[in-house]
Amino acid sequence: MSRYTVLYDPEGLLGAELPLDRAPYLVLVREVLDWPDMADVRADDCQQLALQLTGHGRAVAEEVRRLCDGLAPGDERRELAEVVLREAERRLSARRMGTVHCVQQRARMVRALYERLDRINTAPAGPASA
Repeated sequence: MSRYTVLYDPEGLLGAELPLDRAPYLVLVREVLDWPDMADVRADDCQQLALQLTGHGRAVAEEVRRLCDGLAPGDERRELAEVVLREAERRLSARRMGTVHCVQQRARMVRALYERLDRINTAPAGPASA
């Protein structure tokens, strides 16, 4: 007999309550971005790292989106976050390649998402500049 529970979470609140595991991913981002251009990393390892960074990037993007939705339409933080979110959607949905370049692109995106998340959480609200 198989037993399982189906979670009904139409508003996505369950995931929003779990804190992001930031520290290990920021260490990974730093390490990956320190690789030389022609780093000798196996394609399988690059695929796995790209997959991990993509998944975490999507989780951070969802948190940025959630906070962004709570900001006023003219708030500069919202407008800048929306730009980063569009770029994250484009980059994170691109096909994963087994290359150092691909892994580094995803690492840069995770870093940019965390920077935007921090700015939304710490910057004072203000109107967008013309």
